[in-house]
Amino acid sequence: MTYEATRARVETYFDRTATRTWERLTSDAPVSKIRETVRAGRDEMRALMLSRLPDDLRGARVLDAGCGTGAMSAELAARGAYVTGVDVSPQLVGIAERRLAPELRGLVRFEAGDMLDKAHGSFDFVLAMDSLIYYGPRDIRDAVDRLGSRAREAVVFTVAPKTPLLMAMWYAGKVFPRSDRSPVMVPHGPARLARDTGGQRLGRISRGFYISEAVEVRR
Repeated sequence: MTYEATRARVETYFDRTATRTWERLTSDAPVSKIRETVRAGRDEMRALMLSRLPDDLRGARVLDAGCGTGAMSAELAARGAYVTGVDVSPQLVGIAERRLAPELRGLVRFEAGDMLDKAHGSFDFVLAMDSLIYYGPRDIRDAVDRLGSRAREAVVFTVAPKTPLLMAMWYAGKVFPRSDRSPVMVPHGPARLARDTGGQRLGRISRGFYISEAVEVRR
């Protein structure tokens, strides 16, 4: 499947099928035990990625590539960064805009569209949390190259690592495809992908049904 076809499927899922689910998951609202593990895992991964950036980001420009409902963008702005948050889903971008604290609104610009669009400009750092997990290795390498060409310092992104659980889910998705299911995560060997992108592995977060690994490419 091409990058464009996968992106369109991701947009349809998050903008039409799962908007309310993700709005609830990324809030403080009660959720199921399974979704609690996903929420906790995402919080840990966001903290890991943010730990790679300076605590004081005043004057820095950061791209939150695949910003979702805006949690990463808000934390970056709280450190003083000028943030561009881009997501393929206009619905999620709308939620991000509504949630952003008034005192941070002068530091954050949210946009709906393709995170790889060069029209977004250049940045000091690019963070792409769980926004590349639906793509194959060639598309990820191309995306990281394109994002890296516009990042002065670093690109930090996540991939779905090859684990027994994720591989079982991946094969189940292949065997039992449904038009209404979420886009299938594509598991990767993080060591090889890090090598192919010129990056280094930062660590894996595994909390119940949330499994993701961070990779950093320094410029």
